[in-house]
Formats: sequence, C-alpha cells, structure tokens
Amino acid sequence: MNRRLLVLVTTLAGLLVMSGCGLGGESKQPVTVAAQPTASVPENIVDPVIEDEEPSPEPTTAKPKPKKSKAEPKATPTEDPNNFQLPACAERDGKEVSKAKAEAALRAAAGKTYWPGSAPKLKVPSRLVLATAWHESGWTSNYVNCDGGRGLMQVMPDTEAFINQRFEKSYSSRDYRQNAVLGANYLAWLTKAFGDAYFKGNYDLSAEKCKSHSSVCLLNMVIAGYNMGRGAVDEAYAQKELPNLQYVDVTRSLMKSCYCDRY
Repeated sequence: MNRRLLVLVTTLAGLLVMSGCGLGGESKQPVTVAAQPTASVPENIVDPVIEDEEPSPEPTTAKPKPKKSKAEPKATPTEDPNNFQLPACAERDGKEVSKAKAEAALRAAAGKTYWPGSAPKLKVPSRLVLATAWHESGWTSNYVNCDGGRGLMQVMPDTEAFINQRFEKSYSSRDYRQNAVLGANYLAWLTKAFGDAYFKGNYDLSAEKCKSHSSVCLLNMVIAGYNMGRGAVDEAYAQKELPNLQYVDVTRSLMKSCYCDRY
C-alpha cells in the first residue's frame, strides 16, 4: 500500500515538472500563454439621461392647405386715388349730395337728347360724362372753384349763360341735377360743332375712332374743348394737334378705369 502511494506521488510530481510548474517555485523556462480576450462587463451601467431636450415634431403626412383669405368688403373711398384734390382756394356752397345721387344725376343728363331737331341721334356717352365730372370735381356737388367753376361738372358762369341762351333754357349750376345737364349739354354742343366742321357731320364719340389719347379724333377734341373752349381746339387743329394733352389723357383713362366705379 505504501509503495503504490509512493509511485502515485512520483508520477504526479513528474507531470507537474513536465507542465512547467514546479511545486516549490517558478520554472526555469516559463511558457508564455496568450491571454484569451474576454468581454469585460462594466458594473452599474446606467443609460444616460438627456435633460431639457424638447422632442422634435413628428413629420406630417400632408402639408396643410393654406387658408383662403376672405374677400374684403367693398370699401367706400375716402379720397380720390386719381389725384383729384380741391385747391386751397376752393369753397363749399350748400350741402353736398351723396356720390350715389351725383352718379344718378350724371347718368340722367347723359341720357338726354340735346339736338332733337338737327341731330336727334347725337348722344353723349354716359362714360364720358361720368369721367369728365370725376376729373373736374371728384363728384363733389357743392364744390366752387377759385376760377368760378361750380358743382359736379364745374360749369363756368359764361358756359351756363351760353347754354341757356343757345337752347332757350334756364338751368342753374347751383342745383346738382341741372349742373349735370349743363355740362352734358355743353359736351353735346361741342360734339356737333366739331362733327360738322371737321368730320362731315359724323358725331360718333366712340373711343375706337381714336388711335391714341393724343390723336386728333372727335372724342379727344370734345374733351379738350370742354377744358379749353372751342377756340383753342380750332387753333390747335390747324397744326393737327390737341391744346391740352394731359387733360385729355386723364379723362380718357378715367373713361376706361375710374375709382368712381366703386360707388
């Protein structure tokens, strides 16, 4: 029994010596063994907490449609965008009528026949009367200008006297309705005068007859005559031109597009 134990111990000692690890200490030729990598597991790992971070908005699946703006109500104009302003010397005589009443009076005046005998078909376009009145007064019925012009059509005292004498009437420029008639009647008289003198009795006041606002056509001549008088237009006609291009251009433009249309 002791012998077997001795043999066993001897065998184990030899194995230890062969493996390079002595019982009493380090071996003279240690064998280096590469360390196998091992995943280190850190202890007490806590997920980071991001503070004070606002969440990003989630994308929408469809872009919101822009809201349609509601149509603004029709504004009542308070000033003339066509640059009409009462001069500093202007005065007011009586109570001003509404723009609606002024328009009605001007349209009624345009619808009258002023030459029932010699030119019954001669008509003054309402657009011409409305534009002329807007250019002259901004449809201000009680406006008295420093040069003596009065009312919607800015009828001059001499013009009032001439129309009343020529057509055997007794219109008063102080009344806004009769003022409109006096102005429209004067336009009709100019139409016949220039039509007979230069256009062989043709009284067509269509804008299509004019190549431009500066051409010497019947419509432009009548507008120029309302502002400057017949004599000035006759003199300018000899040179194939108009005496007051700016006045004609503004009135023609108002016939096409006028802020007065909002009333």
